[in-house]
Amino acid sequence: MTKEQINRLVSDGIFPDVSGNRELIETHISWVIKCNKFVYKIKKPVHYSFLDFSTVELRRHFCEREIELNRRLAKKVYLDVLPIHEWKSKFIVGGKGGKIIDNTVRMLKLDANKQMDHLLKKNQVTKSHIKKLAKTIAGFHKRTEIIYEKDFMKIKQDFSDLKVDKTFLVNQLGSEYNNMINDAVEKSDSFIEQNKELLAARLRDGLYRDCHGDLHSRNIFLLPAPLPFDCIEFNDDFRQIDVVNEIAFLCMDLDAFGREDLSALFIDYYNRFFPAIKTNKDHTLFIYYKSYRANVRAKVNGLRAKSAANKEDRTKALSEAEKYLRLMNDYLRSVG
Repeated sequence: MTKEQINRLVSDGIFPDVSGNRELIETHISWVIKCNKFVYKIKKPVHYSFLDFSTVELRRHFCEREIELNRRLAKKVYLDVLPIHEWKSKFIVGGKGGKIIDNTVRMLKLDANKQMDHLLKKNQVTKSHIKKLAKTIAGFHKRTEIIYEKDFMKIKQDFSDLKVDKTFLVNQLGSEYNNMINDAVEKSDSFIEQNKELLAARLRDGLYRDCHGDLHSRNIFLLPAPLPFDCIEFNDDFRQIDVVNEIAFLCMDLDAFGREDLSALFIDYYNRFFPAIKTNKDHTLFIYYKSYRANVRAKVNGLRAKSAANKEDRTKALSEAEKYLRLMNDYLRSVG
């Protein structure tokens, strides 16, 4: 669907439930429509280096994949995939009449006030929350599929992909970020080359798993039982990773909120249930992965800034990109 069609769907489309108060949320790869009881997620017709939603068929496939993968952690939330029909100039979610123009993932609507990022902003995330979350994620990692074949050196390419957006970021944020990005990529390359035997050993030891892939506070509800959602469905490589890479994302996010105490507590409890960080080298790798995750967030916010609908959203995204670039740089200083 196009943005114009989405706006029409929100304003006067027909949904399966009573939906008088519809709220549209836009990300760089999807539109999310919140209704009274359900939430509908529609993938944008975009094609990036890391995902391809360019056809209706591909979007349908990844909608189905999203349901399948997210039910591992949020079974009751992810309900089904519904077609979107166009009939007599109206857009209809579900039903059978008219031409199918796209598809949507239907989810149960949860209380947004219970999202972890909102609770962090209000200083309402407790030690008990973190301990329960650590146990939940460790349990998930224990039972999910072990990955024994993986190009673990590809993270060098993934890290350096930030250079694709360097010109835009430097133009928007200032010339100092040119050297910062160049130096970060150089340090990343050096670190991975020096630690490739460690990465190979972790792969052999079964520490690469089919994980969530996008584990940060905005993708977790605390109800108070933790409920992670919105895992990566569009790129298996981003999801099939070292478990320490996964938890580094959440811990980096907690650091970004200024809650290094909760980050340390999470690692301590996670490691009790799933000992994935045993040596000083493992811990240094964890810090590197936090740098990589800050790199990813900087890139995502750069993409958001490029596609922002207004100046306010653009400014906010650029501010976030700048924050994560600085955090990336701080972590890299710690790994040598």
